[in-house]
Amino acid sequence: MQKKCCFKRAFGFDDKLVLIVGIPISALIVSMLLFNEYYTNADWAFLSVCIPMSFVYTTTFWLILRWLFVRVKLRYPRLEDLSIRLGLMAVLLMLTFLVVNFVLDNIFRMILPQHTSRPDPVMEFLATILLSCLVFTIYEAISFYLMLQNAIAEKADLQRQHVQSQLEGLRNQVNPHFLFNSLNTLVYLIPEDSEKAVNFVQKLSKVYRYVLESRDSNVICLHDELDYLHAYIFLLRERFGDNLQVEIRGLESLAHAKIVPLTFQILFENAIKHNVISSGKPLKVEIFYENSHLVVRNTLQKKNQVMDSTGVGLENIRERYRLLTDSEIQVITSQQYFTVLIPVTKP
Repeated sequence: MQKKCCFKRAFGFDDKLVLIVGIPISALIVSMLLFNEYYTNADWAFLSVCIPMSFVYTTTFWLILRWLFVRVKLRYPRLEDLSIRLGLMAVLLMLTFLVVNFVLDNIFRMILPQHTSRPDPVMEFLATILLSCLVFTIYEAISFYLMLQNAIAEKADLQRQHVQSQLEGLRNQVNPHFLFNSLNTLVYLIPEDSEKAVNFVQKLSKVYRYVLESRDSNVICLHDELDYLHAYIFLLRERFGDNLQVEIRGLESLAHAKIVPLTFQILFENAIKHNVISSGKPLKVEIFYENSHLVVRNTLQKKNQVMDSTGVGLENIRERYRLLTDSEIQVITSQQYFTVLIPVTKP
């Protein structure tokens, strides 16, 4: 049991199946290479002894090499150490070949003295080299593949953790600011219109429920994001009135398309933060689909002085889309509009 644990620790997998399949096949191939004339002549009397002997030689040689592989691999585990492992195994292979052949040859002479036929020493050595290279290549190839898969999985997990960290930081920064403004609005609504205040609280609750429900989602259906957006816009309109104009059009066919959660909230917050919103200059925000992109566009009417940045903005969205969807968003600024193009594919 300990050997299996050592092997798995060294190579990253359990080689039970490799042993069960590899040893009999290798033993048969080696016997055919060394005693080809007996196969050609169909000398089954000789082969009935030769094949089991080949199985014993192969099993012994394989298990000893396997044990040596494990020790060398544990001592020099890195991919950069491959040349060292090859050199050590070449030396150990020669020693193993001499010792195993000497011991087993004498044992079989004692047990089966009538079978004194020996294969060509050169062919025997070449067959041993072939078997050793086969075993070494199988183990190293599987180990390398598993290392590669683990590295890819670890990289993906690190990226996911990075994105989740960014998303969590984004929520922690945006929502307290938004909550502060919403509560100020609610303070004015309560004495003026209690029914509207109740409706306002319900919408606010819906917004924060969505934030909680989407906490563990990297992407979400556009239908759910838009449903949340309508509640969010309601809260903004209570704050800004007709000074904020929102138009959403042509998104019916995109209901099941995927989008990063809270994308619209970030873009709305960005537009409100950087632009003048007044009765003389109402801020208009449009959302529509065009040329495989979800377009979020607002009129550009920059404030003379912009409040200090909280670190939440377009760069955060860019990074999240880049890591979560392997796609880039585009930002276009003209004299009239500030436009963000979000790549999306129709379902």
